[in-house]
Amino acid sequence: MGEQRKPRLQEMFEYLHQNPEMSNEEVNTTAFLKKVIEESGIKVKTFDDLTGLVVDVGSGGPVVALRADIDAVYQEVDGEWRPNHSCGHDAHMTMVLGVLFKLLERKSLDRTYRFIFQPAEEKGTGALALIEKGVVDDVDILFGMHLRPIQELRAGEFAPAIQHGAARFINGTIRGEDAHGARPHLTANSIQVGMDLFQQLNSMQINPMHPYSAKLTTFHAGGKSPNIIPGSATFSIDVRAQTNETMEEVIAHIERFRSSLETLHNVQIELTTSANVAAAVISTQAEQALSEAIVTTVGQESLKPRLVTTGGDDFHFYTIKNPELKATMLGVGCDLSPGLHHPHMTFDHKQMEPAIKILTEAMTTVDI
Repeated sequence: MGEQRKPRLQEMFEYLHQNPEMSNEEVNTTAFLKKVIEESGIKVKTFDDLTGLVVDVGSGGPVVALRADIDAVYQEVDGEWRPNHSCGHDAHMTMVLGVLFKLLERKSLDRTYRFIFQPAEEKGTGALALIEKGVVDDVDILFGMHLRPIQELRAGEFAPAIQHGAARFINGTIRGEDAHGARPHLTANSIQVGMDLFQQLNSMQINPMHPYSAKLTTFHAGGKSPNIIPGSATFSIDVRAQTNETMEEVIAHIERFRSSLETLHNVQIELTTSANVAAAVISTQAEQALSEAIVTTVGQESLKPRLVTTGGDDFHFYTIKNPELKATMLGVGCDLSPGLHHPHMTFDHKQMEPAIKILTEAMTTVDI
């Protein structure tokens, strides 16, 4: 990266970090990205009904693409609920900008390079929306990246693939009748229904060779009157599985739990999926390209094996919906702590520079 680019990229990171936006609300983020890219004389494609943008440089085939996610999570930070870039998407955008600017320094480009700034990864819907827009229809190889927590990679270590698991977020509603606290026999206490659901989730029997988890993450029942037994409640379930097949098995169990609890307590329980992220489908060719790029740019000692993680990313819908597309994600070691989605997550910013070099090398040298 040209020396003149480094301070500018850090400024861009600081802006993105300080101005996080929620999924599908990344209006100012999209405008900022559009502005800084167009300042380099590059035409940007935006969408009338969707945040995010796409940029092409070079011409002809093959088409090599790089994707960044642009949304933030919503969490409590120092007593205030607000959007927060605790998943590293601000760094992902900065790195993709760095690769774009690095390519623009070249005199000629012998293939088409596409840069995808995708909304709504945290909702699990952004990749699907861009797939519908056809943004990867002509792409041959797609790369992504993700900062990794210190427990997985230390600063200066890089993995050529991330074997994400599947994730699904389920919202539920228990519908029953309230009753007086002195007359518990007249209703089903929705809190008891929730406790039974909690126990059912914890007693689920799945092949132990197939990693999974399912747990209640929110539960809301009752109001300000302590003498009313709440008949209704809302809740959320976070489901994880290392394969897409195991995910479907877990969901089938949850549906059986729902049906049995409805009968047992004489209530209605409604379940809706708010987000659905598929497990990774990784191309060995794309993974090999990143491995070689890591060795070439930062050395053999920095190359680490493929990461296996229970976290999820909707990046993998690109390959599931387009089976001919080859894809992998770079795991970026940066001493990230205390962890992803921690409200005060921090990482070593200097590791963005070698990541930019690795991704640039992979995109320009991968054999298609």
